[in-house]
Amino acid sequence: MIWLTWRQHRKQALWTAVALAVLAAVLVPTGLSMRAAFEDSGLGACLRGLGDAEFVSGDSCEVLSQRFANQYDSTAFLAVLFVLLPVLAGLFLGAPLVAREVENGTHRLVWTQGISRRRWILTKFGLVGAVALVLSVGYALGASWWLGPLAANGLGRFRYLIFDVQGVAPIGYTLFAVALGILAGTLSRRVLPAMGLSLAAFIAVRALVELLARPAFLPAKTLSYAIDSPVMANRFSGSWIYQEGVRNGTGNLVLSDARVGCGPDAASDPGGTARCVAHFAQEGFGPGPYTNWQEYQPADRFWTFQAIETGLFLALSALLITIAIRRIRRIS
Repeated sequence: MIWLTWRQHRKQALWTAVALAVLAAVLVPTGLSMRAAFEDSGLGACLRGLGDAEFVSGDSCEVLSQRFANQYDSTAFLAVLFVLLPVLAGLFLGAPLVAREVENGTHRLVWTQGISRRRWILTKFGLVGAVALVLSVGYALGASWWLGPLAANGLGRFRYLIFDVQGVAPIGYTLFAVALGILAGTLSRRVLPAMGLSLAAFIAVRALVELLARPAFLPAKTLSYAIDSPVMANRFSGSWIYQEGVRNGTGNLVLSDARVGCGPDAASDPGGTARCVAHFAQEGFGPGPYTNWQEYQPADRFWTFQAIETGLFLALSALLITIAIRRIRRIS
């Protein structure tokens, strides 16, 4: 049964290997160049010096960071290539697994050779799932290596798309996509409809988890500091900021999606701080004191969020395979 499954899916395995080789050919040179620039410019050493400090001086590493961002931030769109891999595994490994057999009628021959339907589907899923597991581990490691400098330079590992291709989450996504494709195949019993159904369902579930469930995994924290403070929140800490802005003395958010630095600079303008603070009152922002405020998830919760989301998708995968097995019993 294992040999038969391999014979049926060896072309898919070959194309998967070719796709990974092409992806590596694109990302390895850019990754090496990006890492060299990250270290040679002094940005890497500067950011390591900041560490995970909650507050830093206003201009810490900013000049180096901006130079690096101007050169490499546009390459972050390549992370979309990693995001697509789980759904492609579901479409081309999972969806045809049952649907092609039933569509061509070859399942009847297999089931009359002393092989139970349960053993048939479990063997197929076991082999294809193993390939998907190796694929997901490989590309998660590659993505983490490639995105490392971009994440350290202010994007953070929690950012949408970046969170999705690092850590252990890609394992859950990929196995879920394969299991979803298998179930879609038992429902439609034809390859193309199964691919369309699994694609639509995968996008819907991923969007629901990413936009609604993930932000609620753990209660968010808040951080406040005066706008005339000599320090600012460390934007290189890797925290996931839900929202930020400036609050007045009554606690109302008077300026959203922004933070203000009126820190003292007596050498260049002794009265600059006072004028900056007074400007807020003159603009009708209400009584002071004015504080920068943000709601966020700390960077050290990254692996906790990864474990929660991966566990969720693994549980969904197990549920889908269980339903698929029950569905196969009804196929004549």
